[in-house]
Amino acid sequence: MTDALWPAGFVDRDDTIMEDCGYCSDPKNVRIFPGVPEALRRLKSRGFKLIIITNQSGIGRGLMTVEQYRAVEGEVLRQLGSDLIDATYFCPDVPGQNSSCRKPAPGMILQAQREHGIDLSRSFFIGDKEIDVECGRNAGVRTIRVQTGFQHDTIGSKADWVAKDLPAAAEIILNVT
Repeated sequence: MTDALWPAGFVDRDDTIMEDCGYCSDPKNVRIFPGVPEALRRLKSRGFKLIIITNQSGIGRGLMTVEQYRAVEGEVLRQLGSDLIDATYFCPDVPGQNSSCRKPAPGMILQAQREHGIDLSRSFFIGDKEIDVECGRNAGVRTIRVQTGFQHDTIGSKADWVAKDLPAAAEIILNVT
């Protein structure tokens, strides 16, 4: 066994990988954005572990069950392609609840770091909201804010980079590593 640590691409799910349909609880509503599987494959081929980090307060709000979330997750993974995503972490906590996992808290990233041998100094977080940027910064990773989400306005973002979408974010990562 090697002691080498891996760089990771931490990626938000809703409005970064797929269209956000509002507390998605039905696999039939999963729509992956164009170019996302190919962009993730390029990162994977460069040695990045790919890990989805997602708040899922619909579970904590009683709008969906963990089983429904897992069914949607399964469809996301199926559409992305087998063996592309190394792990998925979700937080069911609602906003305002004391939580170590709900973004912008870094709990999910730190758990992934421990479980997957991640080198945070060589890792990136891609997400569509400023809480994704804050989460990445709180964990000590570089951040890219994509403009595919509901909050298109990225003026004043604290992200290291802003990109049009996940494929453009992957290009940034490939060009700086």
